Amino acid sequence: MKVVGMQPAVGRLCFRNKLVLAPMVRVGTLPMRLLALDYGADIVYCEELIDIKMLQCRRVENEVLETVDFVAPDEKVVFRTCQREKEHVVFQMGTADPQRALRVAQLVENDVAGIDVNMGCPKEYSTKGGMGAALLSDPDKIEAILLSLVKGISKPVTCKIRILPSLEDTVSLAQRIEKTGVAAIAVHGRKKEERPQHPVHCDVIEAVTKALSIPVIANGGSLDHVRVHADIAAFQAATGASSIMLARAAMWNPSVFRREGSLPLEEVMTQYLRYAVRYDNHASNTKYCLCQMLREKLESPLGKQLHAAQTTADICEVFGLQDFWKETEDRLQHRQSTVPAKNLNTEDLSEDSDVIKMPVKFDRREYAPQITPKMFLLEWSRKEKLPQPVYETVQRPLDRFFCSTVTAAGRKYRSTVWDKSKKLAEQAAAIVSLRSLGLPEGRLGEADSGLVNKRRREDPAGSDVAEEPAVPASEKQQPSLPWER
Repeated sequence: MKVVGMQPAVGRLCFRNKLVLAPMVRVGTLPMRLLALDYGADIVYCEELIDIKMLQCRRVENEVLETVDFVAPDEKVVFRTCQREKEHVVFQMGTADPQRALRVAQLVENDVAGIDVNMGCPKEYSTKGGMGAALLSDPDKIEAILLSLVKGISKPVTCKIRILPSLEDTVSLAQRIEKTGVAAIAVHGRKKEERPQHPVHCDVIEAVTKALSIPVIANGGSLDHVRVHADIAAFQAATGASSIMLARAAMWNPSVFRREGSLPLEEVMTQYLRYAVRYDNHASNTKYCLCQMLREKLESPLGKQLHAAQTTADICEVFGLQDFWKETEDRLQHRQSTVPAKNLNTEDLSEDSDVIKMPVKFDRREYAPQITPKMFLLEWSRKEKLPQPVYETVQRPLDRFFCSTVTAAGRKYRSTVWDKSKKLAEQAAAIVSLRSLGLPEGRLGEADSGLVNKRRREDPAGSDVAEEPAVPASEKQQPSLPWER
């Protein structure tokens, strides 16, 4: 029997007899992947990431978080990984074009263990671009994409499909995929129009397994077949698959991968939250994942507190981790201040040698609603009867990013990090000034200084545009946040 569990150039990633974390959107982020590895998953897939979006990204070595980030032009992190998972994480992409697929794979291949093409997602965001399950009706394109990847990169290539209307067509497609040289194929045992409430077709997965010599990864057994770790062997026996991929079961309790049995849910949630804080996971994504773990307990006192939480600090308070959050924030902030400027989005402005500089970025999520560092600097200047802070901003022609210098208390201050808007650059300059002067800046968790007694409405970029009286905390409108960076 031919075994193609790995490609010779890799020699590590194998797809036989493995437990795999499925690439679910919103769940396949770094904290959940690391948690799954802790509990016994052998291989973890990231969430599906669209090729066009990835091609806009630049690779950044994040020395503060000790991660590798792929950052979009709007400065959002599209994909984040770290050394801990490097030999275990498979990058899954949505694509409908062989050339784009190859360029994405070449962009990330040195930071991951393998590359996967999602050919099973039935959601509109994937299929409307000819990706996901839409590829199932175009075997020629499937073959072209996989051949491009197998020939073009040194890491193992896999794909994930759903079953077709007939058993014969499903087996035929799987055999054609095998001939491209992929290392494994994952089969979700439902048709593209079927949903989780429909039973998984174990017999079809079994037929594919018998027809192929490469590893077959069975997917779709959550709830019907796999509730706890002891059920995994039965699902594997029913499908004859080499490996088992879990999505929903792992989302509900990642310790399902634990051979000794699942852990209490609150213990799992607490450990997940620690990873989310450690790796600066977006608060709304963290909240989403925790709510998925609670499921039917969302109306419990814990669930209601979690539902009311808006920030990572709020979520940590719900789980009694406020001290951990503060210690981690302080540690990361210290690292941020010591990161060499050459590793950031910087440009030399050596003609201003008298300027006090720090590598600082303004992140709206870290500040109370309707509060900005510029407000604190302005109010402090007024209190001390000093001239109002003056901002001078320049734009870099190459990428049209901005850098601002603020003059306050007779000194100049600037962030070494260039930003996408003039308003954000000014806020960053204000932060440098406030930290240099040892003044509060309005960050969440910061003791109330009483310095700012008025609030200003802000546009989305954080610019002060109007004054209005302060409102009670109960009436504050929390900022609307996207679910993922």
